[in-house]
Amino acid sequence: MKQADIMKTLEDNGIQASYQRMKIFEYLVKNRTHPTVEDIYRYLSSRIPTLSKTTIYNTLKVFVDKKIISQVTVEEKEVRYDFSEGAHLHFKCKKCGELYDIFHKCSLLDEKEIDGHSVDEHHLYLKGLCKNCRKN
Repeated sequence: MKQADIMKTLEDNGIQASYQRMKIFEYLVKNRTHPTVEDIYRYLSSRIPTLSKTTIYNTLKVFVDKKIISQVTVEEKEVRYDFSEGAHLHFKCKKCGELYDIFHKCSLLDEKEIDGHSVDEHHLYLKGLCKNCRKN
């Protein structure tokens, strides 16, 4: 995604496109690794010396509130962030700890109403051994 596209995405969602916000969003778009705040800070702080973890937390909250990224909490004390352009599941490996996007057709992801309940969000997580750990 080009800088102009990042700026447009932020502005189209009512977010002021500051330099720091654009760089945080760019990181999420380019690194589909479900990063933590610490991961983002570690990468960007050497490039933006004035960047603070507070700025990252606040920026991510805005992005989540505007629904341009999602917050992924598979483990109680581990919050990660995800930019994805489609509904999907998450799979966490119990051995290596990696978190994978699973773009598998799941009818629950299409449901807007279940048993009379209105569905606004989906959070589906799978856990087990990833294919790499299964080989070892």
